[in-house]
Amino acid sequence: MWIPKFKRDEKKGIESPIPTQVVSNEEFIPRPQSEKLKHVEHLIKEWGGENARKVGMERRDFMRSSMGFATALLAMNHVHGNFWEVDPVEAFEPDATKEKWPKGEYFIIDVQTHFTNAYDLGTERRGGGGFRNYEFLKNMGFNLKADAEAYSFGNFMKEIYLDSETSIAVISGVPTREKQRDENGKVLEGPERSRAGLPSWLMSKRKKDINDLTGTQRALSQGNCAPNHYWDKVKNQPDWPALYEQMEREVKLYGIDSWKWYCHTDPGLSGNGFQIDDEMSAKFYEKSRELGLRLVSVHKGFSYQSRTLGHLANPKDVEKAALQNPDFNFVVYHSALKHGPNEPNYIKDNQYDPTTGDFLWHNVLMDIKRRNPKINNVYCEIGSSFGILAVENPEMCQHLMGKNIKHYGPDHVIWGTDCLWWGSPQWAIDLLKRFQFTDEMTEKFGYRKLTKEDKEKIFGLNAARLYKVDVKAKRSAISESMIEKFKKREWAEDGTGKTALDYTSRPYGWVRAEE
Repeated sequence: MWIPKFKRDEKKGIESPIPTQVVSNEEFIPRPQSEKLKHVEHLIKEWGGENARKVGMERRDFMRSSMGFATALLAMNHVHGNFWEVDPVEAFEPDATKEKWPKGEYFIIDVQTHFTNAYDLGTERRGGGGFRNYEFLKNMGFNLKADAEAYSFGNFMKEIYLDSETSIAVISGVPTREKQRDENGKVLEGPERSRAGLPSWLMSKRKKDINDLTGTQRALSQGNCAPNHYWDKVKNQPDWPALYEQMEREVKLYGIDSWKWYCHTDPGLSGNGFQIDDEMSAKFYEKSRELGLRLVSVHKGFSYQSRTLGHLANPKDVEKAALQNPDFNFVVYHSALKHGPNEPNYIKDNQYDPTTGDFLWHNVLMDIKRRNPKINNVYCEIGSSFGILAVENPEMCQHLMGKNIKHYGPDHVIWGTDCLWWGSPQWAIDLLKRFQFTDEMTEKFGYRKLTKEDKEKIFGLNAARLYKVDVKAKRSAISESMIEKFKKREWAEDGTGKTALDYTSRPYGWVRAEE
């Protein structure tokens, strides 16, 4: 049986500011908690209780403070080795953390954030088809219940903007296509176009909601349209008129800021996926160039997401696409990590070699740069890959970051988190703030120590350049009252009866109930 991670933690009395188990984002079966993470979790609970008593606080409040976060880092270092920068005094002195790790010191653009379509959180709601039952998940053999509150847009605003230091969130899509017309040829609008997980029209709408709410730029959005989304089954080729129509709609009407592609999926029922260097993609680039959009964000790695097309998540096609389209920028999501720690035998299956630090398919992405040192339009995004490796395998995390920066440079690494699957992204933000290559790693593998300027680029300046964001522009805060108004207006019928914005560090992914 599966249950949400936060419910499992509540049952066991676990209150941790950092995930202590790799969760499922519903795209894979959650694997058992590792022995090392069990030890980390035990120490966090034990030391958290002891430290809370020493400073005269309730354990729950203590673990939500900077002192609780420092305690969790100390536990991680005790089990894994000294991978994270933390001073023991931080576990008792909040001012020590404020001085060294002040809030708001970085401009942060998270290029990989998600929520689920409120129109489609269950078959009983507004006639939706059920996000967790839609084709993408069915192809992976899952049939899961919805959690309207956890993944809602209201909670998205709270977790991203209130509970983290994120300056701008890029609302990132999932592989769905929009229905363009009804049986009478009428052009459809809004939810009638798609009630699936996170369609382009909804990402665009919520971007506008957020930016209108603040009167400033706090959100960007992507478009899901891809080369195989509209298919002419008679000619066995893309339905070019339909595809071009959708492209124009997403760019001109929705105002998308990037394409988001999943080569290993087939929403158009073409019978196959696609590669970003094939002839279909070449024609897509031509049209996109005409429309003035030259940014492609492409999922690579995590091949388990498709049982039959997973091989198309290999980043080998990035090389030709980037070389043939030097005026486009390609952001490779997850840095092409083939098997994440969410999979039982990920170290073996990734062919991880601790003597070189290489692992699948990250090594393919690195080899592209080795062969083409002058290539300058490929970027390594680190959503989920950084966070889950940081928690589960800090050594591999060092190699992921080390090789990204060594080969592509700190100006070609992009921050992303894959939240809301992991709750608020603040824990991941704090981990990158405190991330540094160990002396052993720098000496053995040539990874140079990171500077604050490097982290500024990774956190936001690189993405700002790609998305043409004015970093110095004023940005208004999103307040609790703003979100409350949204929730009362648009989510009152969710049936949860909950509107209070209580801070949590809860991860919303799924784990095994018996653990």
